Amino acid sequence: MGISVRGLVKSYSAVNVIHSISFDVADGEFVTLLGPSGCGKTTTLRCIAGLDTPNAGTIAINGRVVSDPARKLFVAPHERDLGMVFQSYAIWPHLTVAQNVAFPLTVRGERDTRDAVAWALDVVGLTKLSDRRPSELSGGQQQRVALARAIAARPQLLLFDEPLSNLDARLRDRTRLEISRIQKELKVPALYVTHDQTEALSMSDRVIVMEAGHVVQEGTPEDLYHRPVNRFVADFIGSANFLDVRRGPSGWQLPDGTPILVDPASDTGDDSGSVALLRPEAIRLEPGVHGDLTAAGFNRLTGRVVGSMYLGPHAEYIVEVGGLQLRAFSRAALPRGSHATLVFTALDCRLVASGTPHSRSLAHAG
Repeated sequence: MGISVRGLVKSYSAVNVIHSISFDVADGEFVTLLGPSGCGKTTTLRCIAGLDTPNAGTIAINGRVVSDPARKLFVAPHERDLGMVFQSYAIWPHLTVAQNVAFPLTVRGERDTRDAVAWALDVVGLTKLSDRRPSELSGGQQQRVALARAIAARPQLLLFDEPLSNLDARLRDRTRLEISRIQKELKVPALYVTHDQTEALSMSDRVIVMEAGHVVQEGTPEDLYHRPVNRFVADFIGSANFLDVRRGPSGWQLPDGTPILVDPASDTGDDSGSVALLRPEAIRLEPGVHGDLTAAGFNRLTGRVVGSMYLGPHAEYIVEVGGLQLRAFSRAALPRGSHATLVFTALDCRLVASGTPHSRSLAHAG
């Protein structure tokens, strides 16, 4: 049955950091709370874990209500049957790997922990290191100890609070795969907190994007990447170019009057408060000037290369077009200062809202 959060509110010193949010995590589902620092994602996780007390709303785990301030109901963290992996690992330096994994089981009063510890270490691939101290382990191995400790009691729910932020890039890639594999093997719901878009897109069945204590959008990684509801989501998930557009006499156009074809499905008829989203990988860069055309469903904009970064499989170019600097990927060698034409379809140019209702009200209040 997973997690059910309804109308969750959390305040500190009369300031709301969580504004009545609601969401679900289905049984066996991997869901990520994604957002910038200070958006409330970790506070939400801590409320679910019982480490923070909400001011309002209900939290249920597998159908059992564990928090409801209106009824003065609050179930202690150790009684919620969950496993949690922290950013700092939080493993005891004076205990062996096996003793660290066994620690929460002994706290629960279990006397014979050998089978549970052996199973958890086998799942994370640390059986041969059970007698080592944390100081003898790499960062990735220490993180796996924390994961083994979280699953040893076979909890109903797994919570992750930015668990990979202390690992280098290669270790993050490997550990992402390990966490995904283990969660699917255990078939338990998991809620994962991160500000890293790569983690969210690569690991999640569903992503919940948060901003300023609000849920802005939730959906599959594909939905959020290709159909973001506003500029904030589009900019936070993946690389993005934004074109200021306005509706002209014969269709949409750039500020200098250049006509621009946009995805008809994204045109809601609202002439204000929209920008056009254009992903860098959707652009085909052609050396030279080929004319500004919008025919057969294609846009062609000419500009000048003002910067580039070599990324291995391709280079990322910055092309200045009518005062805008647009990013595009290409394998072609385009010298700085040379002219180039950006070619992209109407379907690749999607209108999105320039802001969210709460972000606009906060900006107005500030």
